[in-house]
Amino acid sequence: MNLPALQEQLRSLRLGHFSQALEQQQSQVTTYDEMSFEERLGLLAQHEILCRQNTKIKRLIRQAKMRLDAHASRLDYRAERGLRKDKTATLLSGQYLHYAHNIIITGATGCGKTYLACALGNQHCQQGRSVNYFRLKELLEKMYLSQADGSYRKFINK
Repeated sequence: MNLPALQEQLRSLRLGHFSQALEQQQSQVTTYDEMSFEERLGLLAQHEILCRQNTKIKRLIRQAKMRLDAHASRLDYRAERGLRKDKTATLLSGQYLHYAHNIIITGATGCGKTYLACALGNQHCQQGRSVNYFRLKELLEKMYLSQADGSYRKFINK
């Protein structure tokens, strides 16, 4: 079987990243010469898995509709902010999700509530979890509308 036919089969199986990695291996023959068939196949499969995980994370972040592109690594822990690293680390780990707990972030205007919420949401997306970002007013409106159209229980479960 020739390479274009194989690549077409891989794409029909929805293994596009696998196909791209195979093309790369074919173009850099000397790099992969000393590897066994199983090792090369493993690299191709690993590339496909990694690309799918990255695509999923990007999709989860896009669907969350977060207001800011916030990252946990950029949180400011200065003493005057009152943000404790140990508490934040617990939230970032997602432990509270296993117990079906919610969190409420409160504070004065401009203290970083939105940034913290978006950083938590982004971190959970990185962990493969689905996130929905709402401001309180928007959440209450959606709850009210879902109650009116009979989809309240579905909305709450989501």
